[in-house]
Amino acid sequence: MSLLQAAFAGRVGDFALDVAFGAPARGITALFGPSGCGKTTVLRCLAGLTRLSGRLTLDGETWQDAGRFLPPHRRAVGYVFQEPSLFPHLSVRRNLAYSARRADRVAGGAGFEENDVIDLLGLAALLERAPGRLSGGERQRVAIGRALLSRPRLLLMDEPLSALDRGAKGEILPYLEALHDAVALPILYVSHDVAEVARLADGMVLMAEGRAVAEGPVEDILERLDLGPAADWFEARTVLTGRVSGHDDGYRLSFVDHHGQRLALPRIDADPGTEVRLRVRARDVSIALGPP
Repeated sequence: MSLLQAAFAGRVGDFALDVAFGAPARGITALFGPSGCGKTTVLRCLAGLTRLSGRLTLDGETWQDAGRFLPPHRRAVGYVFQEPSLFPHLSVRRNLAYSARRADRVAGGAGFEENDVIDLLGLAALLERAPGRLSGGERQRVAIGRALLSRPRLLLMDEPLSALDRGAKGEILPYLEALHDAVALPILYVSHDVAEVARLADGMVLMAEGRAVAEGPVEDILERLDLGPAADWFEARTVLTGRVSGHDDGYRLSFVDHHGQRLALPRIDADPGTEVRLRVRARDVSIALGPP
């Protein structure tokens, strides 16, 4: 049974939302869909920043129903926005400390130690810097650290990579993978980038025009061909999980073992034995009756 159960319905201006879904006790659940489909509105409802009719329970505790609405400051939620919004007059260390001091220790959220968060996100060399002296990826890592130190029971991430260039995204993705493995709480991750979702998420809620049209494991949703217009804007693909078996530095190749089958791909920065996910697009697959 899912730890988080959410259902919201109503209008925000001209936009109508009618969505219901669940998320497990830990791991990343992606809210996935095109811009304007309601993903950020759902996050704001979860955080209590937007109030629509509905119901929200977390680990058996009701945060919202017909007769109850827990205000935002009473919800143990860590929120990572598209823009880091760090305090510009405080160093990285003091930005982190501010969040830790204001954490609601009564709420029973995850009690991350500051040193553990610094190690997890690779922030040690940045602690005395001002936010204005950080790259986009570094600022976002600090924002994630600040959210973790607030002792959250639920972590919301609203397209945290959307403002970053390709190089900065490549820099921060390994930290998000480490976060997935290290953090024992539900993470709702908003994205319209299928590559991010396939790499990071365990589950997926596919949204279109304010509705949840499908939910389930990422591998299952991305392979479905019966979703009609909701899936027209992303290509069908298969997600394979394998382990790096070695590298060929001369040809800049990496080899991945997938249930005894060796796959070759352009060189990736991963040690042998590392588990990786591979996306195989339907259009890249050909079937031949004879050797090509």
